[in-house]
Amino acid sequence: MTSADEVSTGSTTAGPRVVEQRGLYFEELEEGVVYAHRPGRTVTETDNVIFTTMTMNTQALHLDAAWSAGQPFGQRLMNSMFTLATVVGQSVPQLTQGTIIAQLGLTDVSFPHPLYHGDTLYTETVITGKRLSSSRPGQGIVTMQHTGRNQDGVVVALASRSCLMWTREAHEAAEKRTI
Repeated sequence: MTSADEVSTGSTTAGPRVVEQRGLYFEELEEGVVYAHRPGRTVTETDNVIFTTMTMNTQALHLDAAWSAGQPFGQRLMNSMFTLATVVGQSVPQLTQGTIIAQLGLTDVSFPHPLYHGDTLYTETVITGKRLSSSRPGQGIVTMQHTGRNQDGVVVALASRSCLMWTREAHEAAEKRTI
């Protein structure tokens, strides 16, 4: 039997060291750095229909191929909320997995070009600001600019996102208290 500290650090004598995938802590995030999230995600008709109907969005631009063919883009468009969710989701493993406390908000969301069935979405994030919280010791507020591009490099989504993030020291202390 190992102690809780040995389990969390992976320093047991009985088995291999365990490395847990996580995002970055507040102090590891660097302003101005471009974090490129890979792999990309090829979006499908199934993604669009399921997401659109699951969210009760009956917009024909997402569901009706015949009607959409007569519209300015000539085909169905991916649901923009699916695009936004995927852009944010692609950033999670690299930036916030296990290190975020809360998403505080999204602003300046735009979709300058449509995303279509069969396109591949690639996301990158730039940290545009960060500060330690004045009311929550061991936590900080980070602002991120997410950019989604299709396989041709055309920008299809932009969003600014604010998150409340752990510092490493405070997170480790909080985890020890809950074990």
